[in-house]
Amino acid sequence: MDGNAVRSVDRAASLLLALGEFQGEAGVTELARRLDLHKSTASRLLSTLQRRGLVEQDGETGKYRLGLVVIRLAERAERTLDLRAIALPELERLARLTHETAGLGVLDADQVRFVAQADGPNLIAVGDWTGRASTLHANASGKVLLASLAEREVLRIVRLGLTRYTERTLTEIEPLLADLARARRRGYATSASELENGLNAVAAPVRDARGQVIAAVEVWGPAFRLSPRRLPELATQARDTAMAITVRLGGTAA
Repeated sequence: MDGNAVRSVDRAASLLLALGEFQGEAGVTELARRLDLHKSTASRLLSTLQRRGLVEQDGETGKYRLGLVVIRLAERAERTLDLRAIALPELERLARLTHETAGLGVLDADQVRFVAQADGPNLIAVGDWTGRASTLHANASGKVLLASLAEREVLRIVRLGLTRYTERTLTEIEPLLADLARARRRGYATSASELENGLNAVAAPVRDARGQVIAAVEVWGPAFRLSPRRLPELATQARDTAMAITVRLGGTAA
């Protein structure tokens, strides 16, 4: 491709990215000003993109928005993303930083399933949870995922019965709802000897490009190391890792 063709492709791509940043629609003048283009150049490029279905023009306002082809391409790209491959380097970094076990859990029916795990140097054998499923209400990742669901879904799951694993397991609806509300407010969830005596954990949400919670980053380990005093620090580190994965998935840093 010659220099002019490369420049045209670059400008067309910039137009698509700029449209994506606008809420709703944008006019030719707005886009040209944003990208420091001549209005006629922006108009010509938009017409080309429109013919390919990459942008659409409102018949009444004359303004442009992203087209259905872009949406289909985004959905196809999202389906091809390997969440585990994206998350694993971040989990390994988190495990090195905290010296604890770090994992990634996703919602699988009415359970949380761990799809990746990285072990820190202080590891006391907790086993490899990769591929294993666990209950939602008794561990930190499960609570993060529960907190992202509509209340009617949470109530449906509760009606199936909440198994008591330890004396600290939340098995009543009101304490559980309060705990989920606290997790939403703080941006992370904790579990202190609720799944297994002496095992504490903290988890934070991973979001997709639409802002929906699709996974949870969790740090867990023995209670004598993951003490209540240390959990806020670990929560910050888990949230930073979850945000890094979110950004790599096309989400935005909050």
